[in-house]
Amino acid sequence: MDALTPEAPSLQAVEWLVRLQAGDCAPEVEQAWRAWRASDAENEQAWQHIEACMARMRGLPGPLAHGTLARKPAHAQANAARRQSLKLLALLAVGGGAWLAGGDELARFWLADYRTGTGELRHIVLADGTRIALNTASSIDVRFDAGQRLVTLLKGEIMVSTARDAADRPFFVQTGQGRLQPVGTRFAVRVQGERTQLGVFEGAVDIFPGRSSEAARRLQAGQQAGFTADQVSAVQPLPAGADAWTAGMLVAHDMPLADFIGELARYRHGRLACDPAIGNLRVSGIYPLADTAQVLDMLTRTLPVDVRQTTRFWVTLTPHRPDTGRT
Repeated sequence: MDALTPEAPSLQAVEWLVRLQAGDCAPEVEQAWRAWRASDAENEQAWQHIEACMARMRGLPGPLAHGTLARKPAHAQANAARRQSLKLLALLAVGGGAWLAGGDELARFWLADYRTGTGELRHIVLADGTRIALNTASSIDVRFDAGQRLVTLLKGEIMVSTARDAADRPFFVQTGQGRLQPVGTRFAVRVQGERTQLGVFEGAVDIFPGRSSEAARRLQAGQQAGFTADQVSAVQPLPAGADAWTAGMLVAHDMPLADFIGELARYRHGRLACDPAIGNLRVSGIYPLADTAQVLDMLTRTLPVDVRQTTRFWVTLTPHRPDTGRT
């Protein structure tokens, strides 16, 4: 694999490539590009890396490569093609071709219309006024047309507060397991492997599993349920504080420590684990997700546990040992 190039020159190289591919590229642009390459060795290295990425892309499947390397896209599609070029090539330029080894899931995440990194919380407003909060490591695509408003949750978790549409188009959220249709509502959707979890905070939401129309189910405010492509699980009440993550908090009510650590791990880079010997200890309280190290410290002060840190990115909670010197 090629060595990683610095992020700023790499992104500049992508921007130059998009400008050079534009149908209206003027000679002055090419002269400025050559001057940029000559001005710094890192710029030249970044451009060479882009050319290597382009060579790789010629061997990619058609749907991903088509239109991305075209010199002069049609005028009506030029802006969209240039934006897609920028997103895909930025991934390859900055990631050192990591997508080629990471598969379609990584590509979809980086090419999503909106996404968040690990530990990041983002609030967006769509064109119709719908508000969406994206939790840690989440990504969505948004497609509005004359017949519908569609949000596809590719990864992670979102909170949706739907707005009334002037054109009266239905609103849908799509996941790998099926489709959701809200009825004037506020609801959270989380993708967990082959399962989607829905929690309804206001209004109602209809669940349509992808492979079973007979399994369709409506959830009312205060209810939650998981579903696969074939069935909907038993409906349960929403726990208090289930939406606290939208304000950057994690609320626990007598939660097993193992489950608590599993949730907290979503907001940290690396591995965070819990020794099974202490997994049944109970956690209650409100914890700030922006500082997971502080949360771990709070746990050591309230529970008989220690934090064993092999490296910054490899942390395990273990039973407290008196000889550690903690009071």
